[in-house]
Amino acid sequence: MTGGAQARGPDEGRGPDEGRGPDEGRGPDEGRGPDEGRGPRACGRRSLAVGGNVSVAITGDGARVVTLPAEAVAWARDAQAPPGAGNLPGSASGVFVGREEELAALRRELKEAGEAAVTQAARVVHGLGGIGKSTLALHYAHTYRHDYTLVWWIGAESAEQILAGLAALAVRLCPQWAAGAGVGTEERAAWAMLWLQWHPGWLLIHDNVEDPRDLRHCLGSLPDGHHLATSRTATGWHSIAPTVALGLLSPQASADLLSTLAFGRGRVLTGPERAEAEQLAAFLGHLPLALEQAGAYLYETGACMPDYLDMLERVMDSAPGGIDPQRTIARIWHHTLDAVRARNPSAIRILDAMAWLAPDEVPRVLLAPLADDALALGEALGVLHAYNMVSFSEDRRSVSVHRLVQTVLRERPGWPGRRDAERLVWSALSGDSDAFGGWGRIVPDVVALAVSTPSGYVATDDAVRAWRVVARYLSRLGRNAHTVLLRAATLAQYEETLGDTHPRTLTARVVLADALLDSGDGLSAVELYETVAEYRVRELGYTHPDTLNTLSGFARVCLSVGLVDGALRLYEDVLARMRLQLGEEHRDTMNTRHNLASAYAEAGDFRKAISLGETIVEQSARLLGDSDPATLRSRNNLALAYESAGEHERAVRLHEATLAQREHVLGPTHPGVMTSRHNLALAYKDAGDLERALPLLERNLAQRRQVLGETHPQTLTSYNWLALAYKDTGDLDRAVPLLERNLERREQVLGHMHPHTMNSRAELAHAYAARGDDDRAIFLFELALAQLEDIMGDSHPDTMATRGHLAAVCRKTGDLDRAVRLYETTLVQRERVLGESHRKTMHTRNSLAVTCRQAGDPQRAVHLHEVNLAHRERTLGADHPSTVLSRDNLAVARRAAAAAKAGQQTPPGAGRSSAPPS
Repeated sequence: MTGGAQARGPDEGRGPDEGRGPDEGRGPDEGRGPDEGRGPRACGRRSLAVGGNVSVAITGDGARVVTLPAEAVAWARDAQAPPGAGNLPGSASGVFVGREEELAALRRELKEAGEAAVTQAARVVHGLGGIGKSTLALHYAHTYRHDYTLVWWIGAESAEQILAGLAALAVRLCPQWAAGAGVGTEERAAWAMLWLQWHPGWLLIHDNVEDPRDLRHCLGSLPDGHHLATSRTATGWHSIAPTVALGLLSPQASADLLSTLAFGRGRVLTGPERAEAEQLAAFLGHLPLALEQAGAYLYETGACMPDYLDMLERVMDSAPGGIDPQRTIARIWHHTLDAVRARNPSAIRILDAMAWLAPDEVPRVLLAPLADDALALGEALGVLHAYNMVSFSEDRRSVSVHRLVQTVLRERPGWPGRRDAERLVWSALSGDSDAFGGWGRIVPDVVALAVSTPSGYVATDDAVRAWRVVARYLSRLGRNAHTVLLRAATLAQYEETLGDTHPRTLTARVVLADALLDSGDGLSAVELYETVAEYRVRELGYTHPDTLNTLSGFARVCLSVGLVDGALRLYEDVLARMRLQLGEEHRDTMNTRHNLASAYAEAGDFRKAISLGETIVEQSARLLGDSDPATLRSRNNLALAYESAGEHERAVRLHEATLAQREHVLGPTHPGVMTSRHNLALAYKDAGDLERALPLLERNLAQRRQVLGETHPQTLTSYNWLALAYKDTGDLDRAVPLLERNLERREQVLGHMHPHTMNSRAELAHAYAARGDDDRAIFLFELALAQLEDIMGDSHPDTMATRGHLAAVCRKTGDLDRAVRLYETTLVQRERVLGESHRKTMHTRNSLAVTCRQAGDPQRAVHLHEVNLAHRERTLGADHPSTVLSRDNLAVARRAAAAAKAGQQTPPGAGRSSAPPS
């Protein structure tokens, strides 16, 4: 064949050097090639092998022999690569962060072994397309390109692509021959391999290798340079080349990369901007390509990071300026899914189901029903693991998948795998829970199933049953706040399938409201209860038992969010109707009377609370018995009313009697007994008897840890009150660390924004202030106040309390102007929400008066103290400790006003603030 290579079958003729010894056929000036002394060999499918001084190439399948003309062989020997020769697909000027250690490790591997494959660590979620393998290889090539005679980038998804990449090298170095129309790909690739054998010191980068075996011929035939391979597969490299583990970016590096891409180099981010970058980077799983895609989108569109997060499902396949449309996250992973499907279709079914479950630690046994047997399950998961779509836990008993993989999978038409996921969780819940380590192991999967419900999708009965069962399970553990997502998903499905007014829908709305209340979202709970109450009044009438129970629950929610007047009106109305419909001695009537007494106490009307409480105790003891749980509960609440009214001795005696009876009837570790013990300890504490309070608090904590567990909300409450008791004794060395640890636990168990967590933050701030660490105290109070205003609103009881606490620290540090402003805002809110005579309103008015006097406005202080004294005398009585305090403070303010009028001064510390109300 003129001007090209002659292809022959395996038995046709001989090549020009066939049969020669190792030194035959060389001219006087020829050096010895690296494979001299060995005949041309090839291994692996479609591979090529050439000798250093021959013009024959044999394909790896043994079916084809490629003969190169003599002049081409000479050019392969004599042609020199120009300085800096290469074909790298991009520059190194882009952002490169967080990979310095991997870059150094890669350099060590290549210098020591001459070859390496960039794969990913099998111990974490890793190996996805977009993790940065090619970026690392490209950065390595640019960093060390001057150490090589040639740097050549080869797309290596198949053996044919590898041949094409080598052929392109021949066209670059020997265009006078290789660019000829009659020269084929295999001939050009053979020439390139011959050139690489003659000229050591090069770097070949084989990008995105699908099958490691495709590289065997290159690594075996070309030993005098460096080979660097990138691959989505983590397996199959052990006999071919050492690997350099590549994991996800660190959180800091991820945020740095995203910020630089989104805002440009040199931009100094504000605190909120940095927090948003960290949040988005975490949600993107610290995956470099996802961060690059997001950064480019944000830079191009000017969108903010929270908006991008909201739009994530719609922009996973977007390609803003600078992003290759074929290199988006969605496109890359769809290629991987096609490769997985070709190897094992069952693996795709399992991955589809995992898209709707929790991303981390899915029990392997939960997935078992999707495979014929354990062997088939292992094979399917093995393929997913080989392509880095999933990772295994250390004990191999659970499987994890990247969150973004789940996002891409969920966006496909028809929601593949959704019904499989629903069947899996219900099968697990209705079967042997010990098989996967108890229900706690699959709670995250059931919650994820609720959260991931697509818009417009109608869940199966399996899913709804799973949500309801797990919600009840969590409630029994004291974690009703964690059931909001499950309750909301259940309600949505009932509204879709049964309608807004079906009895099940109404019940689902009520239980969701209770969960929202426990989670701190009281306003949403009020709205839900109001909707149900309106419907039941309209459809069933005021006197129907379901209506009355709903109105009673509505009152309870109103009371919890500080709507005291509304709660009182509801309770009084419900009680009146229950007395008519059910009678004085019906349990529902007695329960409503009990709730009304508690509402009176919360409203600060202790006389009514005590009078009604005493009636309830007498009636309950007469009708139900002295030791009935309902009677004991009534006594406990009456004791609390005594305590709120300042009658500490009566409160302590009643708490002691109630505790003794509950221990006798229920046993020492019953939750009701521990509640009584807790209340008695706090009664001792309020009475100033810390010597008796501390042992009870310590014992209660030990029992709650043993019976309820270390992270149960009541256990965390015991930790909190024990720390506060230590603080009251002056033992801040024990109190502060305990409060710090408890805050950490509540953040972990309940979340950063849960009311109990924010209360812990405020209590820790109090402790810092007591220790003299006012700066840290103010910081925590400001943080808690900002969170409460954002979530609960300006007039929520916790918001008002925290604002008052911040004002107290400001007053202590001498920032009296700010303290006055904070107290003024709190007083206005409390007068509007709680009323002018509520104990918390009077507390705030007293604090504002004392601060005004200290700030040099004694006349205003006198007026405020006079108003407060009148309210306290009317509601608490002339001899109540708070009334006495108001009288004393009024006297101090009057002396200060008189002194100011006479041009004199009074000591700034005179006057006292009342103790913070409980």
